[in-house]
Amino acid sequence: MTANYTLKEDIRDYWSRRSLTFDLAFGHRIPPGPELEAWGDAVTRALGDRPLSVLELACGTGEVSNVLMSRGHRVTALDFSEAMLSVARAKHAGRDQVHFILADAENTMEPDGLYDAIVCRHLVWTLTRPEEAFADWFRVLKPGGRLLVFDGDWAKPTHLGRLAGMTIKIIDRLKGEDPHYDGAMGDRHRSIMSRLPFGHGLTAGELAALLRRTGFVGIDIASHAPIAAAQRRTADLRNCLRTLLYRRFILSCRKPDAA
Repeated sequence: MTANYTLKEDIRDYWSRRSLTFDLAFGHRIPPGPELEAWGDAVTRALGDRPLSVLELACGTGEVSNVLMSRGHRVTALDFSEAMLSVARAKHAGRDQVHFILADAENTMEPDGLYDAIVCRHLVWTLTRPEEAFADWFRVLKPGGRLLVFDGDWAKPTHLGRLAGMTIKIIDRLKGEDPHYDGAMGDRHRSIMSRLPFGHGLTAGELAALLRRTGFVGIDIASHAPIAAAQRRTADLRNCLRTLLYRRFILSCRKPDAA
């Protein structure tokens, strides 16, 4: 219990420290144009085009919140970092489609059966008690409610990703390192990852099996490639290469209608 508490506090502190510059790191901000449209298309594919009541987990600076609102959804966005929430609240001040709350994505404390959908980006790999978290998410969804997960295997680069990584190192030596990319706190990031249940990496198949065990059905795994392609349309060479580093996925499923 004590070790897990320490790990969660370490996670909170790590992302809180990055809150003011988080949107400057490639892959976190979702700018208007092709990338926003690509994220929005992925959301619509999984959730449909009817406005829903959505619980967004680990909302960070509110970038995915904006995607959800752009497709007409009403969003309750939570994060357990007050620093991240401060950025998100300022970014979306005056927008009545979103409500931000300070809460733990692994134990939301939200009422049973309240939401039509749950959405999260790059959260699952950080979970300290994934099975308990999935049970909580299942609980707060309405019967037939949908879960949409954007994530990836951040522990093992793909074969192409290894080549991309070597090229990025050459660019870093020639141009200087990007101060806003995750590598700026690389040792801290690696320390956190080494203590997580998914520190060995997270695959879509592994996640699908755990969600089925929780009770979710209708699991669908979609490609992240359209989003990566949209990112490359406006990225420099170094960031284009970063879209090739890891195997990412988009997983959706639903709570049974009769649950």
